[in-house]
This record gives sequence, C-alpha cells and structure tokens, in this order.
Amino acid sequence: MAFIKEEIEDLKIEEVFSLKQEDTETQTGLKVLKEESQELSEIEGKHQYEKHHDFINGEQSTQTEKSSSQKRDPKTESNSYSTCRQCGKSFSQKQNLEVHMRIHTGEKPFTCQQCGKSFTQKQNLKVHMKHHTGEKPHTCPQCGQCFTYKSSLEVHVRVHTGEKPFTCKFCGMRSSQKANLEVHMRVHTGEKPFICPQCGKCFTVKGNLQTHMRLHTGEKPFTCLQCEKSFTYRRDLKFHMRIHTGEKPFTCKLCGKSFTVKGTLKNHMRIHTGEKPFVCEQCGKSFRYKESLNHHMRIHSGENCFVCHQCERRFTDRNHLNNHAKIHIVEKHYMCHQCGKSFKHRTTLENHMRIHNREKPQICNHCGKSFEHKAHLESHMRIHTGEKPFACPQCGKSCTTKGNLKIHMRVHTGEKPYKCLQCEKKFTYHTDLKRHLQTHSEK
Repeated sequence: MAFIKEEIEDLKIEEVFSLKQEDTETQTGLKVLKEESQELSEIEGKHQYEKHHDFINGEQSTQTEKSSSQKRDPKTESNSYSTCRQCGKSFSQKQNLEVHMRIHTGEKPFTCQQCGKSFTQKQNLKVHMKHHTGEKPHTCPQCGQCFTYKSSLEVHVRVHTGEKPFTCKFCGMRSSQKANLEVHMRVHTGEKPFICPQCGKCFTVKGNLQTHMRLHTGEKPFTCLQCEKSFTYRRDLKFHMRIHTGEKPFTCKLCGKSFTVKGTLKNHMRIHTGEKPFVCEQCGKSFRYKESLNHHMRIHSGENCFVCHQCERRFTDRNHLNNHAKIHIVEKHYMCHQCGKSFKHRTTLENHMRIHNREKPQICNHCGKSFEHKAHLESHMRIHTGEKPFACPQCGKSCTTKGNLKIHMRVHTGEKPYKCLQCEKKFTYHTDLKRHLQTHSEK
C-alpha cells in the first residue's frame, strides 16, 4: 500500500490546470465580476451612460451635438473632457467620471436584495442576479453547455479550439485560462498561500487544502458502488476499482508481470535493476522498499510492535508473529506414550519414536556418525562439504542449518526467549541462561 501513503502529498499541479467544465463557469464567473467592477467604468460604463444620455435627450441631444460640433473649436472640445484628479483618467461624460470615482471612494450603491452583496454599477448587479435566477443565456454552439456569463463561454470554447493564449515566461507552459497560469507561477515563486489551520501545512492551490482537510475530518466522499468501501481521494477509488475489473495496465517490460498501480511497477523494477534507494543511517545497509527500512530500524530501536495475545511474546515483524501464533492454534492428534509429546502428523511421531528406541538408521559415509532422521544427516554432511545455504537477510551471514539461522536472527531482532524464573532476567541463548542459573545455585 505504499502508493496510498505516498499519495497524501500535494495533488499534482496538472490536476489543477485541467479545470473541469463544471468548475470553469464558477471560476470565470467570479473573475468577470472583478474585471467588470474595474473596467466597466471606462468601457461598458462609458457606452452605457452615453447610450442612456442619448436616449433621454433624444433628437434634441443629436441636433445639439451636430450644431456644437460645427461651432466648437479645439480648445472648447478639450475643456469638455472630465478628468479624474486621483489617477488622471479622462472621460467624455461627467456621469462616467462619477461612476469611475466609486473605484477610489469604495462606494457601492447597488445592493442585491437576496444576499446583500453590493456593486459599484447597476449593470454588475444585473449580472450578479443571474446566480439567483439560474439564468444561463450563453450557450456553446458545439456541445450545447450553457453559461451565466459570456466570458465563461469564451473560456469554455477554448476546450474545443485548443487555444492556450496564456504562456509562462519561465518555462513556456501554456494555459487556456489566466487563473491557471497564476496558479502555475507559484511553482516558480514557491508561494503557498493556503495554510491548514490544524497542522500548518501549506498549499499552492485552495482545492489541495480542501482535499488535505479530509485527513483531519476523516471524510471519505468517494464510495465504491460494488463493495461500498469509501476512500478519501478519487484516485484511490480509481485504483480500487481495478480489483473488481481485474485491470492491470502497468506491465513490466522485462518479465511481463502486470500491476494495477504505476507505483507498484516502479517498486518492482528495482528487482531487475538492483536499486536499493533506502539506506539505514546507523549501519549503512540498503533496502529496496521503505517498509523494509522501517522494519530494519526496529533492530536499532529495540522496538517490538507485534505482541502475541496468548503468551504476550513480542516480535519486530508481523510474519514472525503469525508463524509463532501457529504454536497456539495447531492441533496435535498424535502423542508419544513414552514422553507425552504431541505431533501434528503420524510420520513425525514415527520419527520421534527413534529417540526412545535409540534407532539411528542414517549413517554418514565420511565419518560413520549415525542419526535418527535423514534431515539430521543432511545437515551433518554440510560440515564435510562446507555448504551454508541459509543466509541472514540482514547482514548476509550464512548458516549450515535453518535452526542456526533462527538463533542468529535474535542478534538483529533483540529477541530474548529464555527467562530466569528466579530473577526474571532474559537471555538470547539457552546456554547463557544455563550459565546464569549457576550464579543462583552458588549463593
């Protein structure tokens, strides 16, 4: 599950840039209100008030304009312009200047009766009211999707045309929306304005912060329709669905093995390349997987996380605990009537009986030593051949028998299975316990 853990990092910036169509209208809608409040005073406001002025004065204003245009000299015409004393902008109509001044004064005389939001111009209020009425008068001629604002439709059309007019001056990345470019620029500037109030982690995009907050709230909004399992992230649900479909799109080119997740394939490739990127800072040993390094670190810390609930024995590895648990659950039907020892299989009992009968049918051809079991003879033969087939995965030391390897592993695991009943001191090896017991007998 490494890919899930690793994936609680920032969402890829590409996800932010490829805005969904349902998000396009909201973003551009908010943007257009901002732009209108700044620019309508000099563009739309100018035309709106000029048309309004002409409509009120009618033909009289038209005739007056014609006669005045014939009589006015250049000096009189320049004096008719109204100029803003704060920013120096000029307007042909006094009304336009009055509207413009609201930018400096902050006056917003037009208020929405439904939500209380205020605007500098009546036209902006009309545009805003479309949110409440649900009116979407602008329709895409190619796919039929409707939008509240004309500018939202213009941005949407770029999906069909492929137009990306906004270019990053640092890396040349192109975007269909100015807002996306502004977000992208944070990659270069390092700006992360959205901060988690609970843990202080910062994000470049507000959406990434909202997704991150699910870690604190425990929200899992994405549910599998087949098994009803829920997930924090959409991508995790996508990976999960491959369990039901059997889809394994990521295939190793060297051995042909397929995987459901790209991260798992990446980890698998280390088997072929021999790469071991995770290094222990204490002993320098390298590992292919981060989980292996975490497990290895318990050797240095002496941490034993996995506890047997029946005998309270502790292990550093879950597999070791699972193997140990079999001692408690395995039924042993075959019992030796001489010593009372029980066995799972009849053949094991028969082999055991040779101890009591002192039967040793297995004889070494090199030294003539005899053994009760064939396995014991095979282990003994390694003394003559020098073979040591059981290697320690932690330090590489080789042993002639599997039992010796298990004993050796206690050096790494810190396991001390032999306990003194008198002082409760624990020991790694049985010989150490025997030596210790002599100290009590001497007293």
